[in-house]
Amino acid sequence: MLERYELEAFLTLAEELHFGRTAERLHVSTARVSQTIAKLERRIGVPLFHRSSRRVELSPAGQQLYEETRPAWDRIADAFGRAVDTGRGLTGLLRVAFDGPAAGQLLVGVTQAFRTRHPDCDVQIREARLPEVLPWLRSAEVDIALTCHPMQEDGIVMGPVLVREARMLAVPTDHPFARRTTVSMEDLARVTVLRIPETLPDSLRDDRAPRQTPAGRPIALGPSAMTCTEMLTLVGAGEGVAAVGAHARRYFARPDVAYVPFADATPVEWGLVWLAEGATARVRAFSKAALDVVST
Repeated sequence: MLERYELEAFLTLAEELHFGRTAERLHVSTARVSQTIAKLERRIGVPLFHRSSRRVELSPAGQQLYEETRPAWDRIADAFGRAVDTGRGLTGLLRVAFDGPAAGQLLVGVTQAFRTRHPDCDVQIREARLPEVLPWLRSAEVDIALTCHPMQEDGIVMGPVLVREARMLAVPTDHPFARRTTVSMEDLARVTVLRIPETLPDSLRDDRAPRQTPAGRPIALGPSAMTCTEMLTLVGAGEGVAAVGAHARRYFARPDVAYVPFADATPVEWGLVWLAEGATARVRAFSKAALDVVST
């Protein structure tokens, strides 16, 4: 079995690939790091690192050991952090992302409620573009995010739906649909629908830009856009139409775009998302505060 200090030394050196920086991170001497790694290699029976006067590199055995132990070590650290949160109450920093101005406005109210309940826990708010939400969660840049649903992907938790709003079709103001009071999902077979980036979950892309109508008629898909502003600019330029939530009429009013309600579409939904392995007490408490805010 590995001792804790041996595993910490190995994982840190595997990331730094420098004995001096590893020693600084662990607050020990360089000699202590070298001795620990040498002892570990003797026990395992193979070199974990290739060393020279100029560089340190992981050996194949070292690379395999790193890839197999790093996730387990992260899970242990997360579990310990959750235990500390439970035992001490809610302290520390919660990093929250939001996508778009409507989500930002809702997030302000949720944050105020959360801070009132947990004054010892600080909240940092950041705006993310839609394609950045999941990468930020996975890289631990943020702990939780308020964004559109559905974000169905392995390792991602979708919290309760906080907002349901009417689905609308954004079209150029000179488009024939702009003169109508409603459109239907079947009308999408008559136009080109703009897409969201391929890096987003299939569940969200199929929700916003389906490949066929409910009756099975094919839908032509156009270019993709990274942001709502970019998408509406493409709509105004006649490149296609886009399904959006009703909030777009208020937050993205434009002289070149008209918003027409769907008569038969499901609502657009918004809620919190977070990593399954990052469900700390802070994250759970923030989700509860959000649900309480929208309920009242």
